[in-house]
Amino acid sequence: MKVTFFSHSTCILEIHDKYLLIDPFFSDNPIFRNTTFLKLITKVDYILLTHAHYDHVCDVELFARKFNNALVISNYEISNYFDKKGIKTYGINYGSFISFPFGKLKYVWAAHSSVFNDGTYGGNPGGFLLHTDEGNLYISGDTSVIYEMNLIPHFGKLKLSILPIGGKYTMDIEESIIASDFLKSEKILGVHYDTFDDIRIDKKQAKKRFFEKGKELILLEKGETIYV
Repeated sequence: MKVTFFSHSTCILEIHDKYLLIDPFFSDNPIFRNTTFLKLITKVDYILLTHAHYDHVCDVELFARKFNNALVISNYEISNYFDKKGIKTYGINYGSFISFPFGKLKYVWAAHSSVFNDGTYGGNPGGFLLHTDEGNLYISGDTSVIYEMNLIPHFGKLKLSILPIGGKYTMDIEESIIASDFLKSEKILGVHYDTFDDIRIDKKQAKKRFFEKGKELILLEKGETIYV
């Protein structure tokens, strides 16, 4: 499984030659001040959206129309919102695993809020639990630490958890460490930090705190890739 991080919470997962774009936030992202980001992404098969906040959905239409076979997967309300714009969607909710060509996907609980910039209700925020024959991955979405995370490892051992660490709007470092304990996850990709002044972190200290707990915190540069 190949994971490429761009910034904020935006990643691309490459699984069985399928490309999954997570929470696309480029055009109004201060880290991407021009359109060069379009050259970085050459294929998108699926767009996974955790919730409706602008810093997670602002470029859905751009990529869905550029890659016109891309399927948006999110909760019912978000999927319905983009379906009305003529974009292909697959609406889900908290419930069972659903099979896709890349593996099985489950929409799971997150403690946050969810509304589009125009005021449209964005349904319940969530995360994704992804099971593939290349390993299992948990994408928490924007959330505080929640006790429901204890349920995740009951479905299978995780190779990687993608957790927010910037604080203020989501978990901070210490809460993410607690979350990783709940998840029984030893390898964490940190997201949702440093994009804006109020979620800046001390990256050296953050890695040190995870290391002290016997865990690995991975912090990637823009466009950097890891294999898990």
